[in-house]
Amino acid sequence: MVTPLAALIFDVDGTLAETEEAHRLAFNQAFADFDLPWSWDQALYADLLKVAGGRERIGAFARRFDPDRIDERFDDLVAALHRHKTRLYTERVAGGAVALRPGIARLIDEARTDGLRLAVATTTSRANVTALLDGATGGVGHEWFETLACGEDAPVKKPDPSVYRVALERLGLPAASCLAIEDSTNGIRAARGAGIPVIAVKSVYTAGDDLSGAVAIFDDLGTTDLGALKTLHQRHPG
Repeated sequence: MVTPLAALIFDVDGTLAETEEAHRLAFNQAFADFDLPWSWDQALYADLLKVAGGRERIGAFARRFDPDRIDERFDDLVAALHRHKTRLYTERVAGGAVALRPGIARLIDEARTDGLRLAVATTTSRANVTALLDGATGGVGHEWFETLACGEDAPVKKPDPSVYRVALERLGLPAASCLAIEDSTNGIRAARGAGIPVIAVKSVYTAGDDLSGAVAIFDDLGTTDLGALKTLHQRHPG
């Protein structure tokens, strides 16, 4: 017997919204504010996105391109730098600089009308998610999601499935009754590792990712609807 779809679980960066360029600009401003000779262009940032988590991304960059800077104080530098970058990012995004991707608001409205439960599973911080919902939805998006499983809730980042397991535990649902929505290889692996079937949407910075672990791949969610996602879930229950 096929388990009916009960919940949609959304990734955030690249999925709910094309946020990564705003992240990149905030990183670069933070580097300048800390007098660091670092600058991430779009090609480099796309490569760094293979590393999940902002602090982890900074560390990976330094190990590759500025290893002499890594000393006993480096962890403190990274923590302070990332806090400052987060402030820069959240101020920009909360001001409305980033819009939801096509189809997101409509799909969420369809899901809520249908009685489906909604959650977020992301490696980004809660502050970043809050800022996006403030700026892109005028605050009404805070009513959409039953739970936000964020980077603080699962320190081991995607592709580890921890954050999806947190979301499932909070929802009190089996993996087979959920459908994840992701935009990257790491996200798909995380959802599948938790036993959740996943659909993928292509995003600007993960356009070259291997999305083959998804049951379906869309350019954006403006090209589908809840009925189609329910059909996909019935055909691929986990």
